[in-house]
Amino acid sequence: MTILCPIDFSAATEAVVKYSAALAAGTGAELRLLHVLEPEPRATTAPVNDVELAQRLARHREVALATGAQVTTAIVSGSASREIVEEARRHPADIIVIGAHGQTGLTRFLMGSTAETVVRTAPCVTLLVKPGCPNAYRQSA
Repeated sequence: MTILCPIDFSAATEAVVKYSAALAAGTGAELRLLHVLEPEPRATTAPVNDVELAQRLARHREVALATGAQVTTAIVSGSASREIVEEARRHPADIIVIGAHGQTGLTRFLMGSTAETVVRTAPCVTLLVKPGCPNAYRQSA
């Protein structure tokens, strides 16, 4: 089983990584952390250089490894929603765990929603993790 977890280094990233790592560790799945480098203009949460990008990705990988999950990482360039869906096809994912930033109304209309597009076009199940989800996740027996 493979869990794809796209991360954008926003405030929601920590919760999404913890949730997907707990799911991977509990099921014996491989967790694949994915970061998409989008064309300019970059979001303010994006790393400013390759070294910072590698350090941030490594920190999230270490958090996931600490749960006992098997973790791989990938960085691709392009449109986030398109690249996430393509990654789910290239490395067949059973589930995509993605953060929902909670955009509504005009912001969502103008900017679109990566998570919404992934949910509509993904070749597998997609789990949205909302901001403010609990930091501790219960494993079922």
